[in-house]
Amino acid sequence: MFLTYLFRELSNRRKQTAIIATGMALAIALVIIVNSVAGGVKAAQSTVLESVYGVGTDITISQTQSATTNGGRPTFTFGSGGGSTSGNSTALSQSSLTAARGTATFAASQLDTVKKTTGVKSAAATLSLQLNDFSGTTSRTQTPSGTGTGTGTGGTGTGGSGSAEAPAGGQGGGFGGGSFSFDSTTVTGVGVTADAVGPLTSVSLSSGRTFTAADAGKNVLIVDKAYAKTNSLKVGGTKKIGSTTFSIIGIVASTSSSSTTASNLYMPLDTAQKASSLTGKISTVYVSADSANDVASVKTALEKALPKATVSTEADLASSVSGSLSTASSLVSNLGTWLSLIVLAAAFLIAILFTVSGVTRRTREFGTLKAIGWSNGRIVRQVAGESFVQGLIGGVAGVVVGLIGIVVINLIAPTLSGGAATTTAGAGAPAGAAPGGAGGGTAPEGGAESAARFGARVASTATEVSLHAPVAVTIIVIAVALAVLGGLLAGAIGGWRASRLRPAEALRSVA
Repeated sequence: MFLTYLFRELSNRRKQTAIIATGMALAIALVIIVNSVAGGVKAAQSTVLESVYGVGTDITISQTQSATTNGGRPTFTFGSGGGSTSGNSTALSQSSLTAARGTATFAASQLDTVKKTTGVKSAAATLSLQLNDFSGTTSRTQTPSGTGTGTGTGGTGTGGSGSAEAPAGGQGGGFGGGSFSFDSTTVTGVGVTADAVGPLTSVSLSSGRTFTAADAGKNVLIVDKAYAKTNSLKVGGTKKIGSTTFSIIGIVASTSSSSTTASNLYMPLDTAQKASSLTGKISTVYVSADSANDVASVKTALEKALPKATVSTEADLASSVSGSLSTASSLVSNLGTWLSLIVLAAAFLIAILFTVSGVTRRTREFGTLKAIGWSNGRIVRQVAGESFVQGLIGGVAGVVVGLIGIVVINLIAPTLSGGAATTTAGAGAPAGAAPGGAGGGTAPEGGAESAARFGARVASTATEVSLHAPVAVTIIVIAVALAVLGGLLAGAIGGWRASRLRPAEALRSVA
């Protein structure tokens, strides 16, 4: 009797059923699509982070930077007689390997503390460095008055270019001019046995070999493929860093759509510490947890063990992702979520209003049913049952529309670009960073443009990721449950309204 009456009433009120079900369907479809896209954006962020921090990295640990940590610009000092002089020209050249600007170093012994922490599966340390190469020539001219002046013109290079006002010449001579170039290269010292976590887990070997335990302490390099091509480097060749010659044992490429890896050069950690005079120092520790469910507890334990360190999980690092991926993330998190809630609330309100309106129009019907013996509870169940079915129809329709929307998104596969901020040195030289004359001094800051940042912190190379919206069964179940809940809520309110009707009202309506 219940089902027969229920389906008869629904078929007699097709318009009301269609409106309520359509509203529910649109709301549920939007909820499914927004959550699916959010899952796709989160997966894309993970891909970008893996290209920088390495596959399997759950937590990164760095030291809080102080106001004085690596705060100065790279300087090159040439004492009296520095460089090679030929006639009136002096060739100047100097190289320095220092901690990357924007990073802070801390004791390598803290890696042991991390490894002993409960829940840590594996951990590896790195040292982020910046290789600064300066080269150029200066020339002097002889003038009778001894007041010769000139202007040095900056040369091009990774570091940029600039111009500096030359100092006034002394008795019998002046600074005639010169040309200079500055190159900045990112270098990362990595543990030679750290193959489970860290930057090298997100690269593929193009040629040569990777590090082995036998490479500890040796002057060997692994080179990024793009950097090797630009600088005509190959396996078996060499590269000079300062006064030390390094052998190239391997060339690696990014496994993502990014053209480069997280660093230009990689060398054994202990070799990097020695070459940069940072013995016993590291800048970052990469951690893999025993289980993804343990990441939060491991982070808490690490923060207690290393109170001065900055401990970040993948969720924390996601905020460093830039580009259109960051925009998409903000859009989904803010606009998408609120829009879903508003539409869902509107669908519930429409269902309630139409149900109550329908009950009002059925005054004669419910009054008559009560007159022939229907109880208030039976009337409430009848109205709630009708609304339940309407919500269920809307939920199923919403799932279908939502899945179609997800398929369309995956077919279009919109491309998002993103990069993650890394604590490596930048390459932007200020205008006017030219050295002093051959007689001595450091490179002056020339011109108004010298306020530009020198060696500023840079983001990782841009990575393009195709957005793939996954289908989450849990979200579908929740969406259908929300639709049913909306139907039951509307039915409960409408049933309560119907139960308050009196048989006398039906008799007056018939009369």
